[in-house]
Amino acid sequence: MLLFLSVPQPRPPGARTRAGAARAARWRRRQWLRLQQLRRLRRLLRGLRGRPGAGGRRRGRMALCGPAAGAASLPSELIVHIFSFLPAPDRLRASASCSHWRECLFYPALWPQLRVCLRVSPAEQPRLEFLMRKCGWFVRELRVEFAAENYLSGGGGPGGGGADPGTGGEEVEAVQLSSRWLEVLRTYLELVLCVLVSIRNNRNLQKFSLFGDISVLQQQGNLSNTYLSKVDPDGKKIKQIQQLFEEILSNSRQLKWLSCGFMLEIVTPTSLSSLSNSIANTMEHLSLLDNNIPGNSTLITTVELERFVNLRSLALDFCDFTAEMARVLSDSNHVPLQRLSLLAHNVSVMHKSLDNMPNDEHWKALSRRSPSLRVYIMAFDIKSDDMLKILKPSIPLERIHFDSYITCVSGAIVDLISRQYDKFLTHFILMNDVIDTSGFPDLSDNRNEDPLVLLAWRCTKLSLLAIHGYTVWAHNLIAIARLRGSNLKVLEVTEESIDFDQGELADQDVDPVHNLIEQVSLGLGQPWHAVMDIESLGVFTEPNRHFYREMQSFSEDI
Repeated sequence: MLLFLSVPQPRPPGARTRAGAARAARWRRRQWLRLQQLRRLRRLLRGLRGRPGAGGRRRGRMALCGPAAGAASLPSELIVHIFSFLPAPDRLRASASCSHWRECLFYPALWPQLRVCLRVSPAEQPRLEFLMRKCGWFVRELRVEFAAENYLSGGGGPGGGGADPGTGGEEVEAVQLSSRWLEVLRTYLELVLCVLVSIRNNRNLQKFSLFGDISVLQQQGNLSNTYLSKVDPDGKKIKQIQQLFEEILSNSRQLKWLSCGFMLEIVTPTSLSSLSNSIANTMEHLSLLDNNIPGNSTLITTVELERFVNLRSLALDFCDFTAEMARVLSDSNHVPLQRLSLLAHNVSVMHKSLDNMPNDEHWKALSRRSPSLRVYIMAFDIKSDDMLKILKPSIPLERIHFDSYITCVSGAIVDLISRQYDKFLTHFILMNDVIDTSGFPDLSDNRNEDPLVLLAWRCTKLSLLAIHGYTVWAHNLIAIARLRGSNLKVLEVTEESIDFDQGELADQDVDPVHNLIEQVSLGLGQPWHAVMDIESLGVFTEPNRHFYREMQSFSEDI
């Protein structure tokens, strides 16, 4: 039995042998160099703090610019280490201190992911070019969102405007809007080219997401093609963009996540064929959303989907998700699918048929293969008859978002959802922007119970409820808050959607608005107020962007 009474001091390797004498000398030399580096670093840090008793605070501040011990004298490794603890905006500010710090700003390890939200404005182009030139060749995760600046500032789409009739103002306004949107499209194409050119040779790219909020043009149907033909009459830029996108896919070696949503004329039905089999076999997320694809064209076919055997999350147009695709995803050769996001758009439903969509047996087979599968559906101006076809009982529906400009959701649809998906539903969003002078539709008409109250009662996992453009009675809103309590994390109802009974308004002793706020707050266990400014919430004003971002987080939450 051995007893260690003391811990021996470290000695150079091979010090007791004659053959290790050289190695021991080199070891001592390295130890001495490390000690010198530590002493030098200690002196630098002491200089940054300032020496006590030698000029006070002023001397300490001036030590930053001193020739012997200044910020520019720090080793590059130490600067990069300091930058690693700072968020991106603070890194940019810190890099302005001197040229040496600026050189260390774009060290590849500091920028493994880059998320950029751009206004489609000429002012953004030089900034984007600089950023992509520095980071585009090595960034591993790139997420870019484009937003039309004129649309977001309230200009409306082509053909909109509020000029005074009878004075020729409408024609002038139409010309101004036309020229403005031509400039938006022209800038949009330049910014997209800048992004794609900078990453065309990036073989480290693992996650690539693009979103283009040019939805106003897309909602006008073939009007977008008219504007594109004016901006790019011979189609050279569009062709270049499509070729660059395919080149990025063909050059990728580590791509796991590919997401492209509402990007005008970028993804084509042949784009995915550029992916090698090895990359397609290891892809974990695929999202291809574009409601501007004409006719019966689809961005992905069933044959192409068979290559993506490791897919865990998928986002497609609902009309593109066929029964054959459900069969492929249910096959034992494929990894069980975890998340499925589907966009049901009235434009797609008009041009494509719902006859090929999965039936209830296909959904049952898919759920058996993937027990943890959850589905997210956004229905954009879908008629009630079509919704009855879409909502199969065996869909594991967790989130649903209704957004209407032409048609309204009926109480029967809400009641069907609460009965069929009570075990899964967590998010329910009901939006209506239909202009109707007679008031908002009331889902509880000719019913003993309000469908929204039944939804809150049956769906015990409900955590988010957002309503605008439908009448919500105050006593029903209180009932919803009491039924779900603190489990209902988000309850967003616009002020204009709330209505009161005549009895509540006639009671002079109680302020109905104050009583509503108090009772709902008590039911939820947290302070609550109705949404006063609808423009402040993206779910109301930008449905495409909201769906895309929710789809991203929904797919990442596996």
